[in-house]
Amino acid sequence: MIRAKFIGSRLLGAILVLLIIAAACFAIFYLMPANPAQYSCGKPCSPERLAEVERYLGVDQAWWKQLVDFLGGIVGGRTYGEGQAAIHCNAPCFGYSFRLRDSVTHLILERLPITFSLTLGAAVLWGLGGIAAGLIAALKRGTLIDSTVMGAAITGISAPTYLLGLLGILLFGFTLNVLPIGGYVPFTENPGMWAFHLILPWIVLAIANGAIYARLTRGQMLEVMSQDFIRTARAKGLRESTVIGKHGLRNLVLPLTTLFAIDIGGLLGGAVITEKVFGLGGVGTLLLEAVTNLDIQVIVGVTLFAAAVVIIANLIADLSYSVLDPRIKASR
Repeated sequence: MIRAKFIGSRLLGAILVLLIIAAACFAIFYLMPANPAQYSCGKPCSPERLAEVERYLGVDQAWWKQLVDFLGGIVGGRTYGEGQAAIHCNAPCFGYSFRLRDSVTHLILERLPITFSLTLGAAVLWGLGGIAAGLIAALKRGTLIDSTVMGAAITGISAPTYLLGLLGILLFGFTLNVLPIGGYVPFTENPGMWAFHLILPWIVLAIANGAIYARLTRGQMLEVMSQDFIRTARAKGLRESTVIGKHGLRNLVLPLTTLFAIDIGGLLGGAVITEKVFGLGGVGTLLLEAVTNLDIQVIVGVTLFAAAVVIIANLIADLSYSVLDPRIKASR
């Protein structure tokens, strides 16, 4: 019963946050002085054509009617226009791009496998590498190993992603000529080539994010290892591996889970720079193209999608807390 109440409250909170973000996006992009129909109309756009596009998009309606249609489209789908020229957008409808003549939801789903592949592989690398590096630095505190690992972590955090990408392309693509510098092969087509084409983008993203995990893990581990219960565990004669593994690492789980969920959610919404550097046509590239072409419907749709992914990732992290640490469930 307590678990059901906990899950229900978190689900309700996630839905409310998503609705607030959706309403904010609507206010920013549809109620500002700029007319969204003007961008969909293109150039040249006669007054008659502009009026027709406004009726098609429904922006000639009262703002509250537009908001209801906008939110209702996400939940139950939406139809643009009337009669034989009507276009239906299935739920969840994040909008319809008149420039690309496709629903934003379909455009995102087409690009999502690329972004998902990029995020998944990079997350495995930075999760394992960053946490392992942080643990080693903490356990070797004050040594040359500690200084080297932290120095590398600071370098990784400081270096812009595009710079790491360009250096990777220059070194592994052109100088050594051992890795492809771009392109994407679907996993279902050839798993080996899928990984081969993504390994360089994975490494670039892993360096940038893994450095953060290394510093966080080191700091948290040093703090935990100075606690009284660690000294008590050692006083009982427990082996050092048991003290570190059972008592030390357990206290790292929650902060790392939170950070991991935020990072995964953010990258699934589009790793814009990495996708652009390596020519990957993922969700981030879709957003970049939409901004370049002032495709308001796509900008709003991708923004909402990215927000939804982050909210869902945080919801999963919240729900996993009670599994990872039963004390949290008992305190709520």
